[in-house]
Amino acid sequence: MVSVRSVVDRVGPTLLHALQVPEDSPAVADVVIAEPGGAVAAGDLVLGVATTGPEDAARLVKQSAEQGAAAVLLKPPLAAKPAVKRAAKASGIALVQVHAATSWAQLVWLLRTVLDAFADESEDLDPGSGDLFRLADAVAAVVDAPVTIEDTNSRVLAYSARQDLTDPARVATIMGRRIPDDVLARFRSRGVFRELSRGRQTIFVPAQRDGTLPRLIVPIRMGGELLGSMWAVVAGPVSDERAAAFADAAPVVALHLLRRRAHTDAQRRASAELLRAVLEGRANPRKAMAELDLSDEPHRVVVIEVTGGDGRDAEGLRLALLERISQGIGRRPVTTELAGLLYAVVPDRPGPGGWAELRQALAAQPASRRGGAPRAAAGAPGEIGDLSASRLQADEALGLLRAELVAERVIAFDEAWTALTLHRGATAAAAAKVAELGPLGALRAHDESGKAGYVETLYEWLRHPGDPRAAARELRIHPNTLRYRMRKLLELVPLDLDDPDVRLALLTQLVALRWS
Repeated sequence: MVSVRSVVDRVGPTLLHALQVPEDSPAVADVVIAEPGGAVAAGDLVLGVATTGPEDAARLVKQSAEQGAAAVLLKPPLAAKPAVKRAAKASGIALVQVHAATSWAQLVWLLRTVLDAFADESEDLDPGSGDLFRLADAVAAVVDAPVTIEDTNSRVLAYSARQDLTDPARVATIMGRRIPDDVLARFRSRGVFRELSRGRQTIFVPAQRDGTLPRLIVPIRMGGELLGSMWAVVAGPVSDERAAAFADAAPVVALHLLRRRAHTDAQRRASAELLRAVLEGRANPRKAMAELDLSDEPHRVVVIEVTGGDGRDAEGLRLALLERISQGIGRRPVTTELAGLLYAVVPDRPGPGGWAELRQALAAQPASRRGGAPRAAAGAPGEIGDLSASRLQADEALGLLRAELVAERVIAFDEAWTALTLHRGATAAAAAKVAELGPLGALRAHDESGKAGYVETLYEWLRHPGDPRAAARELRIHPNTLRYRMRKLLELVPLDLDDPDVRLALLTQLVALRWS
């Protein structure tokens, strides 16, 4: 059973936005274009292609509901008109808004592709491999030049079999599956990516002094969103006819990229749900290992907190981190989000995709404009069946970072044992109210009234036994000032600091105050 919500989610928010979806909506069966007097079957997605006004749209909604249709799809502003929304609510039919810039013909093709995919989810429907490479070959024939299809991050998604006209930059691009940084910088300096973002139909880049051949570039857009670009290596300026033919292929490629993204998003959601079950101890470890394509080696759970709230900066950083973590780790991104925190499962090894590489990348991550840099903590390494325990360890270590009990921004549970021991001990001692025993309360009361700093002085004196200079450095005072304070506080409260049990009891109390 394919629900309206599933179809909308699979196509994505770039093209479709569900304004109303009743819980008892019928399953989706097919896609039809509304025609005067035309028949609508149960479960149809009805496209209001020729609908002209609110009354006409409301009438279409009512008639479609009476015939058992699953949803009516309209473009703005009709979809959001109050009369249309009231008609949909009263009729109990789903109402979906289509992005204004979307071609109805493209949408029909894409919706039927999505329904075909739902019809056989067990089949490998990754459209980014064979279909996209064949499409690159077809586009190369149209433009009569070697072609690459790239995403918005300049990663190569497909390339034509024909690469007879080439240069070192194209070879490096195909071999590395992305434009090399130095080549990227040269194209950026020429304003290529600025022109892509502005929506130019075609961009011609002349030959460069380093031997890089000319390029004809076409942006791939759908519904106003830039999905990627096509790059053709040409011998020189291209005729208007060839350039127009190259640009005409972009909408077809856009449909393939949207289908590819829908497939990838579905995989990402499934992986995220399975990983949540693993982290909560609800999944079979061996099944999870096979489904997530995890290697048979120790892994860590890494929790990442992106500060800065729910603003666009924080959301953008979350997405960038997800993309960064996902590279090189299995077939699918082994990441998920729980309670606003990102969780990743990474192998405990050096090299690409491992904890060491991710740790270095997280430590180097700059702060967002409205918030601080991300904080991250890793649980101890363990087998797949121990990931729920590693997740709890990561959460505990993140608590140290949130409380600013350690100076680093990225830590590992097994390395932070000192801070964890103190924190756990302090938490237990605080629960037992040990700080209320003995004469410590008098020192605290004296500090609150006179700001003498006796409690802090005693804490550093106990932490640095026999080394008043080190204790003074921590307090940023002169050693003589330290000795004076110690003499005055001993006059205030009777403490036998020569007794090791007294020193240990006081240090336990002071740790409980500072670390709990």
